[in-house]
Amino acid sequence: MESEIEVVVGRIGKPHGVRGEVTVDVRTDEPERRFAVGNVLRGVPARGAAREPGPITVRSTRWHQGTLLATFEEIDDRNAAEAYRGTVLHATLAADESPDDPDEFYDHQLIGLAVHDVDGAALGTVGSLVHGGAQDLLVVRTPEGRDALVPFVKALVPEVDVAGGRVVVADRPGLVTPLEDE
Repeated sequence: MESEIEVVVGRIGKPHGVRGEVTVDVRTDEPERRFAVGNVLRGVPARGAAREPGPITVRSTRWHQGTLLATFEEIDDRNAAEAYRGTVLHATLAADESPDDPDEFYDHQLIGLAVHDVDGAALGTVGSLVHGGAQDLLVVRTPEGRDALVPFVKALVPEVDVAGGRVVVADRPGLVTPLEDE
């Protein structure tokens, strides 16, 4: 049986109107794919909410002034919409599923990949990713046990070979390799 991975795709925001429509803080580069009508997501309630995590089914979506508005089968009025506020929405992916854009990757595809410099020297492994406002960062765990943060931009990460199990980093002193002691 093929394994599955769960990824966060959004968070339910404030109600919009009185019929259960809500704003969605989108956390995916593929909202049309993840929020397609009929898709079932797993809703994890905000801290302190009385509800348990459970399935939530997309009824409809539309864009309004750059914000995704959605209705879900489980939310039928403004009171229910308010009760779901803060719910984090998770989608289940097949372990071998990839984003449509070949230059995009899911976190689970990168974690554990070997990191090499452009000359092929081993620098460590990808331990995790940090998703920031300006750019994402690769957390590279060095053989010495240090964590180095590398901006995940083409100039510094010119090659990602998921099938080959490696990432190439254009290392500079102080980026992954420590600065020489003065």
